[in-house]
Amino acid sequence: MNTQWITRGTIGTLALAALLATNTGCQVSLNGQTLPSPHYLQDDVQYFPAGPEFKLSREAAALQAARAEEKRNQR
Repeated sequence: MNTQWITRGTIGTLALAALLATNTGCQVSLNGQTLPSPHYLQDDVQYFPAGPEFKLSREAAALQAARAEEKRNQR
């Protein structure tokens, strides 16, 4: 009777450990490599569209307009 109780307890503990291990979703860093969680297919996708290649386009346009205005005023 006592060994049956221990066997059931062991099986229950192993089943609980397996359930917790499969439902845990965390990233792991292993040897400098970031490995995904088991639920990575259900994660939301973050998309950042590509920006302009030249980051200062408004400033460059303002400088060009200022230089054109300066040339017009010199004549």
